[in-house]
Amino acid sequence: MKSIACFSLVLLLVACGAVKMKETDPENIKPIATEGGLFGGSQTTTDGVAPVSSRTVIPFTDFSSSKDVGAIITFLASDELKGREAGSEGIEKAANYIEKIFEDNGIKPFFNSYKDTISNFSKPAYNVVGVLEGNDPNLKNEVVVIGAHYDHIGLISPKNGDEIANGANDNASGTTTVLELARYFASNKLNKRTVIFALFTAEEKGLLGSKDLAKRLKEKNIDLYTMLNFEMVGVALQDKDYFMYVTGYESTNLAEIANDYSGENLIGFLPSAQKMNLFKRSDNYAFHTEFNVPSQTFCTFDFTNFDHYHGVDDEAELMDFDHMALVVNKSIPMVTGIINAPTKEIKYN
Repeated sequence: MKSIACFSLVLLLVACGAVKMKETDPENIKPIATEGGLFGGSQTTTDGVAPVSSRTVIPFTDFSSSKDVGAIITFLASDELKGREAGSEGIEKAANYIEKIFEDNGIKPFFNSYKDTISNFSKPAYNVVGVLEGNDPNLKNEVVVIGAHYDHIGLISPKNGDEIANGANDNASGTTTVLELARYFASNKLNKRTVIFALFTAEEKGLLGSKDLAKRLKEKNIDLYTMLNFEMVGVALQDKDYFMYVTGYESTNLAEIANDYSGENLIGFLPSAQKMNLFKRSDNYAFHTEFNVPSQTFCTFDFTNFDHYHGVDDEAELMDFDHMALVVNKSIPMVTGIINAPTKEIKYN
């Protein structure tokens, strides 16, 4: 996540986008639920009446384990990778690792190879992009992008002799989540829509990887339904009655839909995320601007539950592997519902 210079250090999170907003700017839409989150699995409308949902709850699956997520994030945040700065030897190792997971699970490269060189960065750097074709003859022509950035900031000023900003929470945790979701959907092949799994480079340089991929996919004229992004999900929220929050919560009905499919209060509203306009500061934003479709980021970092942002102490050993496995397992029902819904249910408010 890239520093937000216009705020104090406590406001640190994700990269700063600087492109135009759609006509209805999420920043100007009022929230339709309180900080307490969403009750009963659906949002409350402005008149206080909860909408009736016909969505079927998708059963929870205990697919990912603390061992599974721990193995991935421990490698990605290891000293060997030296902080995964875009264009470095360390991030090359991370890309090779991601590529191997895709290959082992039968996820095909979206382009000619998994590594797709971006055109807006001075050093050689690439996104890693895989695709799992949908199995429905009609819905497979619609695409859901599931993404996270796998780069970090590399080497920084030493602290107690340590100069490696390992980037476990930011954002090896989100990368781990996407890789586990990819493994799940590749193992059952029940996705009706086509799913692109995208791990972005150069987020820390200004969302460059996601901007490049969004532009290229737009040029290919793909029918993008939605983009679901995962960012800083390595530690659990505290004193909240929801499990994750989503940036741009107030701009779409995504939280309502996610909670309906999961059958629980999975996604809530974090006022500070709205206040700081985090919607514009992660890789979802490039897809929102390029395609004008709902594109949002899931997160469990709320500025109070992790003190090592962009520091040398953002290490894998501080991550909650049990929580990370729950992020994957609790996300599976909502992502399954979204991918397989008969219509494009997620809408801008």
